[in-house]
Parts: sequence; C-alpha cells; structure tokens
Amino acid sequence: MPEIVLKNITKRWGDFVAVDNLNMVVEDRDFITLLGPSGCGKTTTLRMIAGLETPTEGQIRIGGKVVFDSDRGINITPDKRDIGFLFQNYALWPHMTVYQNIAFGLENMKWKKADIKARVQEMLELLKIEEFSHRYPAELSGGQQQRVAIARTLAPAPKVLFMDEPLSNLDAKLRGEMRTELKRLHADTDATFLYVTHDQLEAMTLATKICLINKGQLQQYEPPLMVYCQPKNLFVADFVGSPTINLIEAKAKLLNGSEMELDMLGMKVLFRSKDKIDLGSEDVILGVRPENLPISDEGQVDALAYSTLPAGMETTVRILINDQILSSVVFGAIDYAVDEPIKFDFAGDGICIFDKTSQERIAIGSVWVQ
Repeated sequence: MPEIVLKNITKRWGDFVAVDNLNMVVEDRDFITLLGPSGCGKTTTLRMIAGLETPTEGQIRIGGKVVFDSDRGINITPDKRDIGFLFQNYALWPHMTVYQNIAFGLENMKWKKADIKARVQEMLELLKIEEFSHRYPAELSGGQQQRVAIARTLAPAPKVLFMDEPLSNLDAKLRGEMRTELKRLHADTDATFLYVTHDQLEAMTLATKICLINKGQLQQYEPPLMVYCQPKNLFVADFVGSPTINLIEAKAKLLNGSEMELDMLGMKVLFRSKDKIDLGSEDVILGVRPENLPISDEGQVDALAYSTLPAGMETTVRILINDQILSSVVFGAIDYAVDEPIKFDFAGDGICIFDKTSQERIAIGSVWVQ
C-alpha cells in the first residue's frame, strides 16, 4: 500500500480559497478521517487526491509517484492513480444484480471470467452479502446497498479507498453497526482509507489519525485521542467532543514558570501546568471537558443544577455557576431537581489554557480550588 504526500496544496475558485496550502502525509495502512464543518474543504481535498478535482497549486504523490505537480504540468487521470472512490449515494446500477454491480469494473478492466468470478465471490464473502448476489439494489436495505458499493469499490484491489460521507444516508443504529464493519474491513483488507465526514464521533471512532480542517486550513493532524485531549487551538477543542468542552473566560496571573492564578467564575483557582507557561496576555480561556467536572457531595465548588439529561448509561448535568452554564458528564442514571444545590470539582491533569486573542493552546495541566 502507498504513502500519500500532499505538498503546498491550494485550491481556489476566483477569490475563494477552498484549500489553503495544505501539507500532510498519509502513511501506509492509515485510516484518515478528513473532519470539519460543511464547506471547510475536506471533500475538495479528497477529490484532489483522487484526481477528480485539479489543485491550483502544489504537488501530490501516491506511492512515490507524482500524480499532480502544478509547476511541472503533471496531472494523472483518476483511472491511473489506482484508487477506489465510494460515493455518498453509492451509485449502484439499478438494472444490474449485486453480482453484476461488483463484476462491472473488473469486466471493463478486461479481467478473465474465471478471475472475475473468484474475485466477486471473495468480495461477497468479505462483506457478508453472499445471499444477496442475485438481488437488485432496489431490493436491498440502505446498509446492504452500502456493503455492495464497498465490495464493488474494493474488487479491483485499489491501493487506496476514498469514502465521502458513506454513512450519512443511514439511520443512527445502522450507522453505528457500519462503523464497526468499516473498522474491521480496514484491518482485513490492509488498505489505506481516506474518509470524509462532518461527524466528529465517526472521526474519533474510526481513524488512526484525524485531519481537522476549518476554512480550508489544517487545524490539527494527529491520532483521535491526541486531538481530543490536547487540542491545539480553541476551534479544535470546541469542534471535537460531545457534549462540547466547557470554555471559561479568566484573568491569569503568572506565579512562576509552571503555575498561575486564575480569576474566574467569581473565585480564584491555582493552575499547574505540565510544562513552562508562555503567558502573552492576562486574558485566557480555560477549556475543561465535561468528564473533568465531577459532581459529588464532597465537591469544593458550590453551584446549582440548571438541568439534568439522563441517558441511561450516563447523565449530562448542566451546572449554573456565576451566571455561566457548564456541562458535566456523570456515569450512571441520576436526576437532580431544577436549581437543586450541588457541588463539583475540577479533576484531571488535561485541562487546557488558551490565549484569548490568538486562540492557541498555551498550557495543559490541573486546577486547584484555593
């Protein structure tokens, strides 16, 4: 399987910059999710790698081979890039059976009939759709159609499989099942996957690395837990995570290289950083994940229960303190009355500090209530 290298890739339509100087390396057998809000440039990036869209500037290499170079005038067509593309609507031929849909691309590539039969059977077994081989797409459920589309895309054994929001047409239960199947499929095929989604849960659960894009610019490109636990800026912190991260404005006073006093929520707390703090301004934003605000009778901070949202296995509690509403996630089913007094703490050493002006993360550490 190949390594994919994007160097200074830019795509413009007139004055609009869809992708701005993107540099990234997709390593062999990676499962990369291109994540971001609608219109951020993730689908455009995928289409440029596949050869379906022409970059304005930059270079793309697949498996050491230059497939696009704006300076040298190289632009290899999609059919010669050895990739498979799974579209959002699956694009199955309605007049062909499942077997014929999977075999179609192989027939166009002039495979021998015996090889086609063997390969289609292999795909039917891999995707667990043998019993549907003689059915037509209209006779299949959405999940079954998706498996057929994946089988057809994988049949020619492409070096890279591209997927553009392939689960968006499925209901929530089936989407969860297909995430499991896709992750298993990635392991079974040993292929490189590039997957576009706006669903951060999909990105977190499927990817070996998340490529988070906003307004055409790369925000962070790291494994999912790194993106979640160590967001590089406020956009990343706020976009990834459900419930979303708590963002609390504070005034900071540096005490020494790794400690500072924060004035926030009507109280003063001590923040201890894992590393040296580079404090450029006293105006900062504290980023606290909901799981780092545990509620207990022994908590040091008094507040009120604004609302409680039990979901069975876990409960989201909205906390009202000093006219600000925070989110806490508690394991198990609990239910507080509206405006019931509660106590909570700041827990863990993964609490982030962001500079309010630059919005970049300047520290990670723990909070101690004084």
